Amino acid sequence: MSQNSNDGGKRSARERLRAERERDKAAERRRRQFKVGAVVVGVLAVATAVGATVAGMGRESAGSQSGKPVTVGQHSAPAKLTVYEDFRCPACGQFENAFRGTIKSLQRAGKLKAEYHLVTLIDGNMGGRGSHEAANAAACARDKGKFVPYHDVLYRNQPGEEKDAFADTGRLIELAGKVDGLADASFKECVTSGRHDAWVTRSDEEFRKSGHQGTPTVLLNGKDIFSDQAHPLTPARLRKLVEAAS
Repeated sequence: MSQNSNDGGKRSARERLRAERERDKAAERRRRQFKVGAVVVGVLAVATAVGATVAGMGRESAGSQSGKPVTVGQHSAPAKLTVYEDFRCPACGQFENAFRGTIKSLQRAGKLKAEYHLVTLIDGNMGGRGSHEAANAAACARDKGKFVPYHDVLYRNQPGEEKDAFADTGRLIELAGKVDGLADASFKECVTSGRHDAWVTRSDEEFRKSGHQGTPTVLLNGKDIFSDQAHPLTPARLRKLVEAAS
C-alpha cells in the first residue's frame, strides 16, 4: 500500500508541475497577444490622427482659396490694366468687343499686361447662376492655357442678361467647341463639377470689398480710366495712356 501511495504522490506532484507550466505558457501567450493588440490599436490611432489632419488641411485649403485674378501679358510690361467684369454684364461685353484689339496689340508689344477679376454681380442683382458658371468655365479654360480665346468667345456670344443662358453648363461646353483643343473630357468635368466654385466666390467677395461699385471697372496702373464721362475712354485714348506709361 505504502508503495502505491508514494507513486501516487509523485504522479500528483508531476501533474501539478505540468499544470503550472501550462498556466504559465497560457499567461505568456495572453501577454504577447495583448502587446500586439496594443501596437495595432496605437498604429490605427496614429493613422486616424494623420488622416484627420490631412482632411482638415484639405478643407482649410479649399476654404481659403484666394480670388487671385487671371493675368494676361508679359509680367514685365510697364502698364497694368485691371478689369473687373461679369460675363452676364452687357456693358462688359461692349467694353470687351470695343477694346479687345487694342488691348491685344499693346500686350503683343510688351507694353501692357491685364488682370481679370471675374465678378458675379448680375447673379446677385437679377438672380440665376450664369455669371458664376461662366466664370468657373473660364477658370477651367485657364487651366488648359485657353483663357483668352474662351473669354473672347463668351463675350462674342453673350446672351441677354435676363436670359441667364450661361447658367447652362451644356451651353458653356458647346461654346468651348469654338476654341481649338479646349472641349475635352477634363474641361467638361471641370465645368460640370464646378471645380473652381470657391475661386469664383472669393473673386466676387474681393470685388465687393474693393469699394468699386459696378462692372466693368477698368483701372490703368491703379487709376480709374473708364468711369469719367467727361473724358470717355476710347481705344485710341487707351493706347495713348499706355504708351505714356511705357
